[in-house]
Amino acid sequence: MAIGPVQLIVLGFRDPDFHGEIISELERLRESDTVRVIDALAVYKDAGGEVEVMHLSNLSTDEAVEVGSKVGALIGLGLEGEPGMEAGAQAGAAAAADGIAVFSDEDAWDVLAEIPDDSAAALVLLEHHWAVPLRDAVFRAGGFRINDGFISPLDLIGLGLLSAEEAAQLHGLETATVST
Repeated sequence: MAIGPVQLIVLGFRDPDFHGEIISELERLRESDTVRVIDALAVYKDAGGEVEVMHLSNLSTDEAVEVGSKVGALIGLGLEGEPGMEAGAQAGAAAAADGIAVFSDEDAWDVLAEIPDDSAAALVLLEHHWAVPLRDAVFRAGGFRINDGFISPLDLIGLGLLSAEEAAQLHGLETATVST
């Protein structure tokens, strides 16, 4: 089974409604086979920084526990005592022993620390199915990924892809924070 590039997207919310439009859009993306939602969590952070987590999916509680939380294991957040973090740590240690580069502490991303207090976030782990044929073609041509990242809408002005007004509006949408 070929797996496409996997991306963790962290989306912040002032007053979230994770059960309506967002769940519907995640389902639409899954049905289109453009991306696969591997896992999704809703994280609520109270004013004191205490975190409450729930799965963001249409799985039953039993199914969610059976599948486990891939996002939780990835960011070091164990749910209901699940062994995912331990298994991930063991797999990472085995890979490192085999000479495969794994994340160091310098590369660590503290996702939970970036979520503002008294707000919520959706953490969505996506597999990009559309990218599998492109990645495979690059590999067959002797290429490899050096780096990747999203480009700010503000940077698209200079390329003529967006007007200053469009870029400012999109930048505002992408970077809006929770006001206190």
